[in-house]
Amino acid sequence: MKLKSMTSVITKSALVLAAAASLNAFAGTPAPAKGVTPVVEEDAGALFDTLGATVEVGYDTRLYYRGLWFADNVTWAGLSLSVPLTEQLSLGFGALYVSTVDTLVNDEGADTLDYSELDLSTSLTYDAGFAKFGLVYTHYEFFDGFGGTTANGPFGAGEGNVSSADEVGITVSTTAGPLNIYTGFYYDFRIGGSYAEVGFDLPIEITSWLSIVPAVKGGYGFDYYTSGVVPGVQSSGFTHVIPSISAPIKLTKIATLTPYIAYNLSLDARHELNTTDSEIFGGVKLSVSF
Repeated sequence: MKLKSMTSVITKSALVLAAAASLNAFAGTPAPAKGVTPVVEEDAGALFDTLGATVEVGYDTRLYYRGLWFADNVTWAGLSLSVPLTEQLSLGFGALYVSTVDTLVNDEGADTLDYSELDLSTSLTYDAGFAKFGLVYTHYEFFDGFGGTTANGPFGAGEGNVSSADEVGITVSTTAGPLNIYTGFYYDFRIGGSYAEVGFDLPIEITSWLSIVPAVKGGYGFDYYTSGVVPGVQSSGFTHVIPSISAPIKLTKIATLTPYIAYNLSLDARHELNTTDSEIFGGVKLSVSF
């Protein structure tokens, strides 16, 4: 009896195993072993995982560029694209359009400023691991000009009615623990002047979708859009310091809304040029990456 029972158990077990094997073969997918994660093949045939593109729109109560005031109540839209050439080298393209909604040149409102600008850039970025090095070329097109004069006196950069400019720059960015560090040196062919800047920011994660980012940036101009406005103004010197705080809010996996507040502190090369020596301003931008 014991032998017959043993034989019966073995026979039934063999039949169960055979049935399971038959079902797996019919399904075409073998059952995964315990503790082993099935390997899912990635979709083939795509040149890039993502496009490496970012679209941004924004609003600023005042536009300060490298410490120099340009306009008030500015709206803008930008597009950037990064194309990987190798694992370390990438090619970048960018376009930015800026336009003022309403800018008063003086407190009486006698003069208003129409201002619009288009910036086109191309760049090469090399990721060396410890730092990223960039070479960038930018063309600035000022449709309404800037640096001209009004009936009540000069305003803007003071280099005449500049309609366009071209510059080449070298950039370096790196990290020191949680701190991001970035520097740049730029040469403007329009005026033969140069500009250097350095900045820091420290992202602080509050939640999985909200961060607070304190930052500070400053610059130094070498004969850089400073001469010819007020007699005696120095043509080279420290331009400004701008501390700021932004709060990136991750709305979706690809969309981020970032409000910010900043304080522009004019230094030696900007004291006599800006309509307001130092002031608080702010804005907001929406970024979508895909």
